[in-house]
This record gives sequence, C-alpha cells and structure tokens, in this order.
Amino acid sequence: MQIHKLTGAGLESALKDLARLRIEVFRDFPYLYDGSLSYEEDYMKGLAGAKDAIIAAAEEDGRTVGCATGSALAGHHGEFTAPFASHDYDPAEVFYCGESVLLPAYRGRGAGHKFFDFREAHAVECGYKYSAFCAVVRPPDHPRKPADYSPLDAFWEKRGYRKIPGMVASFRWKDIDQPQESEHPMQFWLRELA
Repeated sequence: MQIHKLTGAGLESALKDLARLRIEVFRDFPYLYDGSLSYEEDYMKGLAGAKDAIIAAAEEDGRTVGCATGSALAGHHGEFTAPFASHDYDPAEVFYCGESVLLPAYRGRGAGHKFFDFREAHAVECGYKYSAFCAVVRPPDHPRKPADYSPLDAFWEKRGYRKIPGMVASFRWKDIDQPQESEHPMQFWLRELA
C-alpha cells in the first residue's frame, strides 16, 4: 500500500473515489452516516481549497483504499473553532486533522500511523503549535454497536493525543437508520506538536 499527497489534477480526478470511500467507511459504527455523493464531492472540493490543506490517499493496485485530510482550523465553521477559543486555545495555532478513512481489509497494516505522520509533519512545516481532531461520541449501549467494536482511544493516546474535557461540538447528519438529520456530539482530541 502506498500513501501519497493529492494535489491539482490528481486531486480533481480522485474526488469521486474519495467521496465514495467516505460514504462507505462512515456508514459503519460509530458514525452510521447516510451520506450522498454530491455532498461528499463538494465537501472534498472545499477541503482541498482550505488554508494549508492536505489530502493523503492510500492506494493499492491502482485502487484508492483510504484517505486522510487536514487543514488549518481557522477558517472552519464556528462549530469547529468555538470549543478551542472557549478553552483558551488560539484556533490560528491549531491544525485540524479531518477524517482518516480506510477500508476494513487494509486496517492493521500501519496506514493509520502513516496518515497521522503525514499530516503532523505537514502541520509542523506550516508552523502550527497543535494538532487536533474530533470523534463522534456514542452511548456505550448503542443498539448498532457491534459486539467486537473496539474504540480507537488507545491508538490516539499512543500518538500523544488527549481528550480535552468539555471540548465538544455538535454536528448534524443523517444516520443510516433515521428518517432525518440529528445532532451528534463530537469530542475533540489535541496534542502539542514538537
């Protein structure tokens, strides 16, 4: 599996694949996201144009099997920046790691670490003090939680991230088993960059 940065024409030609990948991976627990291709393509285009944006794609045998995104936190919607300002972090000093999505068959082969390495190195090069991301919070007894589900908290902690108590935002999307969009709490994790 190879991971490389997508820019320019390479990014444009990969947008549909990346949008499909996000929809496929985020349908699973804990996100349970019922997305649309048009929304996802617009989202990826917008992300590609954000300040200090980076999109890393994992490919194997010419097929995109994963991607990770990141950009400046400043410039995101207020839902992203407000929790940082209210916890005395300057949003201008924070690099936001968006999603890391990887098809199940390719997990456990180091791509998750490479995605973070790639984005954190980019953040350091761009002069950011912190790296952050957020993850959906679901109740422990959620009816769609698989019996073998294992949260990624230990992985993130080994990478130096920590949950910031009370640093939570709320985002709307439609769950796969719901008739309409609803609010979902998202917990922010943060680490100071070297």
